[in-house]
Parts: sequence; structure tokens; C-alpha cells
Amino acid sequence: MLVVMNHDATAEHVARVVEVIEEMGYQARPMPGAQRTSVGLVGNDGRVDASPLESLAGVAEVIHVTKPYKQAAREWRQENTLVTIAPGVVFGGREIPIIAGPCSVESEHQIVLAAQQVRAAGASALRGGAFKPRSSPYSFQGLGMKGLELLALARRETGLPIVTEALDEEGAHRVAEVADLIQVGARNMQNYALLKTIGRLGKPVLLKRGMAATIVDLLMSAEYLLAEGNTQVILCERGIRSFDPSTRNLFDLTAIPLVQKLSHLPIIADPSHGTGLRDKVLPMGRAAIAAGADGLIVEVHPNPDRAMSDGGQTLFPEQFERLVVAARTIAAAIDRSITPGSGTRTAANG
Repeated sequence: MLVVMNHDATAEHVARVVEVIEEMGYQARPMPGAQRTSVGLVGNDGRVDASPLESLAGVAEVIHVTKPYKQAAREWRQENTLVTIAPGVVFGGREIPIIAGPCSVESEHQIVLAAQQVRAAGASALRGGAFKPRSSPYSFQGLGMKGLELLALARRETGLPIVTEALDEEGAHRVAEVADLIQVGARNMQNYALLKTIGRLGKPVLLKRGMAATIVDLLMSAEYLLAEGNTQVILCERGIRSFDPSTRNLFDLTAIPLVQKLSHLPIIADPSHGTGLRDKVLPMGRAAIAAGADGLIVEVHPNPDRAMSDGGQTLFPEQFERLVVAARTIAAAIDRSITPGSGTRTAANG
């Protein structure tokens, strides 16, 4: 349930609504907006009698949210949620940030060089896996804590904010010490214990769609994060499993406008995992921008042919540069723009 206040409602009016909701045995979540304040009622399993709230001073209307994902629903918040991971890097607004970097952190030289290359090409954040969930137990699993240290070094060298994945509850606390944006991978989208833990850490979260997850499944997982008080959630379409082996996954571009209709949370696209094929990443990255994605996350390596994981879907730096140039043109055509990367800002200021 959502209690929408009048434009001229006072702080005392809002406080009284919160008080009544708590007297009813539920939790109240005030949400100040640009035009008016709303107060969300959470903790109910069914329809709540709205009459005690409808008659309160300052209340404009009471909306019953029928979606199972209450706080993630567009009814809960009409305005788009803006998620800031670093100064000037905001998801959900008119600007579209691009996250880029290797699948895995392999060495100091590799991750610092990759960070420098993607920054120069226009990326506004660096991705890199310190802990890697792999289908085979014999595949490279990442450098662990050493990988986090190297990501922190790359941030110091380039100024790029860090995006990296947490695999378990214990590791989530360690990742939170370094990451500017904590990634929950596709395999962990429905790891509810992990979602609860990350939801309480107070860091922005990138939640990737599971390999066999519906849109409702994705939004219900986001609800776990929101229910813990973390409103800084970014969703990610990264492809789902299909019967066709021609690509690694089926890259579901329809998910982008669909999620934007159903939810106020920003949604970005991962054409690298979405296709699994290097030569398909550029066209699908361009298509995602045209479809309205609030960001891209792309795998880029200084030498993909020597990458220790996902080399076949990873772009060469010059390919990534071409993608950024094309993305700027497409974004301008839909009245948006690509967030200037650190390298772009430096060049402009120089």
C-alpha cells in the first residue's frame, strides 16, 4: 500500500501517517519526491483496510499495490530511482554510464592497463572479478582478496569506481570494503540469504538476471534488497538460457522497456554475457542503448586471446572504443547522452 500525500502536506502530516501505520502493526517507509511525499506500508501479506489512513490530514490518496514486488513496483514510486556509485556516475537519469573491464582480475599489470584503456575510451566505471563463480571447478576462480587489492590499486591509478561480484555472505563484507557497486551474479540472483546480507551493507547493488529467471523473478529478488532498506539497486539484463546453441544466451532486449514500465529501478544491459560472442557484443550493445538501457557493462581485456576467463566474448580495447563512439550517437538520437568517462573529462578540461 502507498499513501500519497498532498503537495502542501507538512512534516507533521507525514509523521502522523507513519505513526498510524505503525499502530496498525506494519512498517512505514517515507519517500520524499520532487513533487510530493509518499509513505509506503510494508509487512502486509494481503489487502489492508485503508480507512484509518484515508481520513488523515494531508493524505491525497491511498494506492493498493497489487504486485508481489511492492517496493520495486512503479506504483510504489513513479519517479525513476537514481543510483549514484561515484561523483558524476549516476544510473537511471538522462546520462548513460558504461562499465567496462576484464572478466577476471589476473595481475597488477593487466588490471591497471585495462583500467587505463577503458577510461581513455570513455568508460565511467571499471568491472573486474576478484571472486569468480565458474561452471567447472577446474577453471580459474579468481585471485580472491589479492584481486580486491588490485582493483583498489586500479581505482587509485585511474579514478574509476569499482564494480565487482560478491559470491557469499562472508565475502560480501570484504567486497563492500572495496567495491563502489557490489554485483550479484546471475547464479546468485535467488540466493536470498546473500541478498539480505548485501541489502544491509548500504552499498549500491548491481543485480543480474538469472539464467532462467522471469522478469517477475528478477523484481522479486530486487525486493529482497529493498526490504532490507537498500534503495540503491540497479538491475541487469544479461541473457537467459534458450534451446538455440548459436549464442551463449538469448539476449532479451524486450526486458529493458518492460522493466522500465513495471519498476522505477534502473536497468542496464550486458551484451558480453548476453551473446557470448565477441562480434555480437557491438551490435547488441548498440541495440541496448537504442532500447533505452540505463547503462552498459562490457568485458574488455588488453589481450582477450590470453584472457583467463571469457576471452571469446571479450572486446579488444579498440573495439570497445568503437562501441562507445556508436553509443554516443545512438544516445543523442533518443535525447540521452553517455556519461563522460574520466579520460573524457581530463581531455575536455585540458
